[in-house]
Amino acid sequence: MANYFSEMVKSIKEFVQIPSVESEPLPGKPFGENVAQALEYVLDLASSMGFETVNYDNYAGEVVWGEGEKTLGILCHVDVVPAGKLSSWEHPPFAAYSDEEKIYGRGTLDDKAPGIVCLYALKTLKDEGFVPTQKIKLIFGCDEESGWLCMKHYKEVAEMPDYGFSPDGDFPVIYAEKGILHLKFAYKVNSFLSIIKGGERPNMVCDECYALAPLHGYSDSFKMVLGDGAKATFTLPVNKRYARQYGLDVHTDGSVSAKGKSAHGSTPEKGENAILPVLKYLEAVGAISSEIRNVFFEDSLGLTRLHDETGYLTICPGMIDKGVYDHIMSLVVDIRYPATFKASEILEYFNKAGLKYTVLEHQEPLFVDKKNPLIQTLLSIYNEYTDKNAEPIAIGGGTYARALPLGVAFGPEEVDEDTPVHEPNEFVSFDCIRKMYGIYTNAIRKLTEGE
Repeated sequence: MANYFSEMVKSIKEFVQIPSVESEPLPGKPFGENVAQALEYVLDLASSMGFETVNYDNYAGEVVWGEGEKTLGILCHVDVVPAGKLSSWEHPPFAAYSDEEKIYGRGTLDDKAPGIVCLYALKTLKDEGFVPTQKIKLIFGCDEESGWLCMKHYKEVAEMPDYGFSPDGDFPVIYAEKGILHLKFAYKVNSFLSIIKGGERPNMVCDECYALAPLHGYSDSFKMVLGDGAKATFTLPVNKRYARQYGLDVHTDGSVSAKGKSAHGSTPEKGENAILPVLKYLEAVGAISSEIRNVFFEDSLGLTRLHDETGYLTICPGMIDKGVYDHIMSLVVDIRYPATFKASEILEYFNKAGLKYTVLEHQEPLFVDKKNPLIQTLLSIYNEYTDKNAEPIAIGGGTYARALPLGVAFGPEEVDEDTPVHEPNEFVSFDCIRKMYGIYTNAIRKLTEGE
């Protein structure tokens, strides 16, 4: 097998240096300038290798190779989540800094390196003279981290492959993914709470939260002159005291802020949610009730007790917001529910509690029989390459595998590795690149070589 390792590293670094975080739409660029630039980069790279490429209105693009009645799909994405606090990164998130072992940067593992490696896997097979008996589509979406409008558009203007995999999960192979609900809750709050803001995406643990309740000053008490000239003293909660109690920073304008640790919304236990200490502070000064904390952090409804073979339900409050002139505070929550449950069963918990919400996004669970030939083929390729005897797994994350009539997630992470996806200091190791290259090349060959 040809070895394009140095070329892959170069391409991955160039790809990562494009800060393809979704931004305000522009004419012909529905997810902003940088996402469109990232799609253009990878399609131009594929064209330079001699592959046919199609750009579907900067919603998604594809690399096409081969002919046949059946189509294999490999689904990747070019967009990335925000970098979060830059001070938490050892190296700039879009510099693609590398040492002798790793490339660091936002999107290295999720999902730019896997996409590049799959492209070079196609090039390797093509250069070796391999002729697939099926059409192969390497698809790059532009909105995987936000709302999947890319896949909706793709299905409207192109033909989705018959089956395939997404290199955007874990090895050995993922047979099930939990259902995903993004819900927006609305709460009336005390009028002296002017501002609260935290979080950038529903599917990330909030790493910074800010609040301003200006009527609460720094003194322990103040005196009011009554109508008859008498004076009464009122004791108010003290910002500094409560700020210290809950580990907040106090600023000169009377605002407070908390810093946490970002993590993927499917694994909130790996992060530290900055919303929680701010909620505790606002409760202490009388700005909000304890309901938000009780329901979404303490799980008073008992949702996180729900489980099946795919794991327990998880709740991640990802975004909170109230502007100066708003009367309502909004909270956006990411819920990953076990694959054998229905969304209606989950929502009924909130309905019974009388909580009002809006469903922002819902992705049905993915569940494929472990004995399915696709799973068994990919599993055997992984086990042969690694000399392991692994079994299929389930995850809480959601991948493009759900967009396929028959799809699974297949790498690039190892389920027992603690890799910082959606966290600061995301990286892909050179060993991982080599492993992906070998496994994905063999998988594409095996799936499309015919009888």
